[in-house]
Amino acid sequence: MAKSAKNSLSIIPLGGISEIGKNMLVLEYGKDIIIVDSGLKFPNEELPGVDLVIPNINYLRTNKEKIRGIILTHGHEDHIGALPYILPELNVPVYGTKLTLGLARRKLADRFGPARNMLKDFSLNEITPGDVLKLGAMKIEFFRVNHSIPDGVGLAIHTPVGLVVHSGDFKIDQTPVDGRVMDLNKLGVYGERGVLLFICDTTNAQREGSTPSEKVVGKTLLDVFATCEQRIIVTTFASNVHRVQQIINAAAAFGRKVALSGRSMIGVVDVASELGYLHIPNDTLIELDEAKSMPANKVVIITTGSQGEPMAALTRMSVKSHRQVQIMPGDTVIISATPIPGNAKLVARTIDNLFRIGARVVYSVDGTVHVSGHASQEEIKTMINLLKPKYVMPFHGEYRHHVHFSRLAVEMGIPEENVIKVELGERWALRQQEVFLNGKVTAGEVMVDGLGVGDVGNVVLHDRQVLSTEGFVVVVLVVDPKTGALLTGPEIVSRGFVYMRESMELMVEAKALLTKELNNLKPAQFKKWSLLKDVITRVLSSFIQQNTGRKPVILPIISEYREE
Repeated sequence: MAKSAKNSLSIIPLGGISEIGKNMLVLEYGKDIIIVDSGLKFPNEELPGVDLVIPNINYLRTNKEKIRGIILTHGHEDHIGALPYILPELNVPVYGTKLTLGLARRKLADRFGPARNMLKDFSLNEITPGDVLKLGAMKIEFFRVNHSIPDGVGLAIHTPVGLVVHSGDFKIDQTPVDGRVMDLNKLGVYGERGVLLFICDTTNAQREGSTPSEKVVGKTLLDVFATCEQRIIVTTFASNVHRVQQIINAAAAFGRKVALSGRSMIGVVDVASELGYLHIPNDTLIELDEAKSMPANKVVIITTGSQGEPMAALTRMSVKSHRQVQIMPGDTVIISATPIPGNAKLVARTIDNLFRIGARVVYSVDGTVHVSGHASQEEIKTMINLLKPKYVMPFHGEYRHHVHFSRLAVEMGIPEENVIKVELGERWALRQQEVFLNGKVTAGEVMVDGLGVGDVGNVVLHDRQVLSTEGFVVVVLVVDPKTGALLTGPEIVSRGFVYMRESMELMVEAKALLTKELNNLKPAQFKKWSLLKDVITRVLSSFIQQNTGRKPVILPIISEYREE
């Protein structure tokens, strides 16, 4: 007999489970729903042509009247990037810190245009650490966390069944760049009160020790800058405001001007500077075109492209296709980031191309030019010790990270049955004395391609994958609509399959075989285009596979000839 979930809190992840990115967590009690984060992730090579991937929100559409708000933990793309696609559908209040909302507004403006008044269309509400927010049956307290972007918060969610603590993305940095340390005292208070569930960032759960302070990178940058005699080009995540600040500080220390490259880098610097999170000395920032006329030893360029994305600024510089920046032998390129899963080959290719040009490339093998923004094992242990939770749930990480976190939690004294091993779309019912799986909701990925949201599915992706690897063959016929007679064709054209000039014999043989098959059809059958297409596809696919071992996409095009 199924357990009753009455008077229980439902925990439903719609993203951020067994993946890096697309973070979205639903908490539901009775007639109230709150959503934590609304993130995207970037496509891998298995999703050709796709721009972005966002969570499937069918469950939220169905229960729109229950939603009391979306709470943003911080301003990274994997936590706010889906907002411009999801908010217009749900149009519920959004809560976040000043910088987080500043970046969210920028993303909304990018999608809808600056003429649209987002403050009028959407309810964006600023919170600060220490604030308390009442949303239906749930009360949320915000506490400061350290991360690779300023203004990150964790959540203490008071529910009718008990206290739920969501870490957000965090690490414990005792010497943060902005001097704002994590609210560990507050976490200790929660632990004394009693924490029912701790939802924890697990991105670095497999790393022993503690994550180094961001200030370590600042010292490394100063050491590297001191040895550079020509231009310095630094790439990092655009949203890593503390890193950008330290690059600017190092540039100012050596009397260099700073230019920005990459749309997202310029956008984040604009927002962070305007809101007071980034401090740039007067006359330090210059336009990228100005940098061309300045002595090389007086210039630093901060650019996007740390992940080797094909169209990113640094990638284009590395293949000499950037319109404004040509990297010269002797320039120093600092890659102040590590590849996110799936991007290692792209980054390696960019590094190789930079070395070919003659640049000096400084990356992870050359010292601490990057530190993570996520907690390692010792910091996770500290959190568990402070909070003393009854149940724990790994979040934000791939499957292996969740396994490492689960083992760590058990080592810390959490009973194995109290570690919630959640999968995407599962609904877990939580009460003081028990937690159990209570079915599943619709979840998964929605592809964003250009202006289309959700119109690219498995069939389209499969066709794109085949086209990218096997090419296509077009067969053109013209028939008489009255008699059904074949007037011209079949003409065969291919792209990405074989080079036509060197494969004329194959094409002639294919045309002859297809003509023979078509001549065997009765005139009436030519009026049935679906049958005609099936014959063309079947005959040509079989012939091509036998003779080449390939499976291109076959595209029959049939036209009718009509006299005017």
